[in-house]
Amino acid sequence: MEAGRQLPIGEEIFLDHIAHWVADSAAATEAMKQAGFAPSPVSIQTNPGPDGTSVPAGTGNITAMLPGGYIEVLFKTSETPLTREFDAGLARYAGVHLLAFAVADARAQSERLAKAGFKTAPLVALRRPVGTETGTAEAAFTVARVVPGEMAEGRIQMLTHHTEDAVWQKRWLTHENGAKQLIDAVAVVPDVAEAAARYRRFLNRQPVTTALGESFLLDRGGVQIVDALTFARVVPSVAVPSLPFIGAYALRTDSLTRTANVLRGRGVRFEQRDRMLFVPFPPALGQGTWIFVEQLADLPWRAKS
Repeated sequence: MEAGRQLPIGEEIFLDHIAHWVADSAAATEAMKQAGFAPSPVSIQTNPGPDGTSVPAGTGNITAMLPGGYIEVLFKTSETPLTREFDAGLARYAGVHLLAFAVADARAQSERLAKAGFKTAPLVALRRPVGTETGTAEAAFTVARVVPGEMAEGRIQMLTHHTEDAVWQKRWLTHENGAKQLIDAVAVVPDVAEAAARYRRFLNRQPVTTALGESFLLDRGGVQIVDALTFARVVPSVAVPSLPFIGAYALRTDSLTRTANVLRGRGVRFEQRDRMLFVPFPPALGQGTWIFVEQLADLPWRAKS
């Protein structure tokens, strides 16, 4: 049974959010709206500087907040050391390059990652302003990262939320397409065994071998690791631009029929197959696909054999 709360406690780990890296924030925002999401306004991210003032992180975002997790669309706002990684990822392909796992204590997880053999980056106190119904608040996170290249799939990180109410405002949680929960991300890799061994160390969890590859089923959400041939069989509508590639993520909806009707009415193409809706990302959001399901077990890597 998955945890029903928004944030983890104790040793729990949730797939908190994924992030599309895009070149054009305005086009990406319109693409999210066209697909039936209700994105929050643009927010510019900052870090605390040495003198206590806010220093631009070099990126901004919009988000689609869900009753379980969220979707982020990240774009560049200025040149900083952090954006060199962003530029390199975007040069490979536009799309999902970030998986963020929520934990109760990011500092402790950073120390554990170092002991597990990862080269870790300093903890980041990330901040971004958010509008509220009564004014402005600040969303605050502590982010534990490994250095670029340690996790080949992209920016794979852990974070602790400090401002749940500012981040998950009720007015942003309802989406016309019915999206309710971020479930799993699908990572396409050249060597499933090697990637699974890394994620086992990173997440401190054991994978489950499935008919498709290796699956990490967390306390909420997870990661499915597959090879390119398997991904092509499951998602033939999406070409793999290069490896590794975070090529899909799954979202829960209460009704596939209602979701399909909304997408059809908005002129968004999709394929319905085996209790799943495959919805390729609009070009402004990069390469990949959404997979809508009503039940977690409708996903082939979660299906009971």
